[in-house]
Amino acid sequence: MRITIDGRAIGQDAPPYVIAEVSANHNGSLEAALRLITEARRAGADAVKIQTYRPGTITLDRSTPDFVIQGGLWDGHRLFDLYEQAQTPWDWHPRLFEHARSEGITLFSSPFDTTAIDFLDELGTPAFKIASFEAVDLPLIRYAASKGKPLIISTGMADAEEIGEAVAAAREAGCLELALLHCVSGYPAPATDFNLATIPDMRERFGTVVGLSDHSLENTTAISAVSLGAALIEKHVTLDRAGGGPDDSFSLEPTELASLTAAARTAWSSLGHIDYGRKSSEQGNVQFRRSLYFVTDLPEGSEITAEALRSVRPGHGLPPKFFDAIVGRRLIRPAKDGTPVTWDHVGGP
Repeated sequence: MRITIDGRAIGQDAPPYVIAEVSANHNGSLEAALRLITEARRAGADAVKIQTYRPGTITLDRSTPDFVIQGGLWDGHRLFDLYEQAQTPWDWHPRLFEHARSEGITLFSSPFDTTAIDFLDELGTPAFKIASFEAVDLPLIRYAASKGKPLIISTGMADAEEIGEAVAAAREAGCLELALLHCVSGYPAPATDFNLATIPDMRERFGTVVGLSDHSLENTTAISAVSLGAALIEKHVTLDRAGGGPDDSFSLEPTELASLTAAARTAWSSLGHIDYGRKSSEQGNVQFRRSLYFVTDLPEGSEITAEALRSVRPGHGLPPKFFDAIVGRRLIRPAKDGTPVTWDHVGGP
């Protein structure tokens, strides 16, 4: 299984596709958003993801308890105010797409309503990403899928039935290239919540490319996911974790993103294929394996005793597994102390 975004093949047979999630980490500055794209490219990410909405398309301008966050990272904030602060202005989008193209890195976005999908489609986005909180919005998924572009769906908080419904909605609307991101929608999320063993099950159960959207505070979880077949890794990125923005505190700084991209690709390259053969880096060390050596001088015609042999390093003699086959045989030529045992000493196997 594989999908292709902007010419880059994504699947288990390709290096992990690393997505730098900008989210609200531009903190209201276009220059910061542009710089984040540049830093993501320098760090080796394959793509940058933004979010496309207006406050009124994602929530209602209300102050009743339903619309005020209780507890957690954004305790006490009205949803409308939070999204107004966090939004990426639509008039920035053309400049952001242009800058990403000039930097040679892919840019796409998470749309939160049909107008955002149409807007991004007009800008030539190469893919759509459905956020975890929208994974249950089947009409939104169907509309995004109808555009004929690759679709990535985050699955935070969704159970198996809901994920199946989202996949069915995308497929029924014509999506041919679909990826799911295993996700824990905690901000931050502890590594113990991830249950990464879900990744191979998700791939088999839903028949899609699978990756990880990682909100943990370190890179270990994401790197571990690669070993279980995660073909995409998404991580929030910021210029400054202490910047005070809504998502800064659980995001990677550019140097940490660079470490992730390098380590994820090393993890992938180490998987390789099933191979019990001797590896190229081992060839020079074969000589240091154990083998049979004579530990006393023996004349021609002597019977070889167990006491006359030792299994030692280096490996220039017969392998130790032939110890019993050699003991009791007679020498057809003399043997000297400290020389390797060969079949020539006894006339062959």
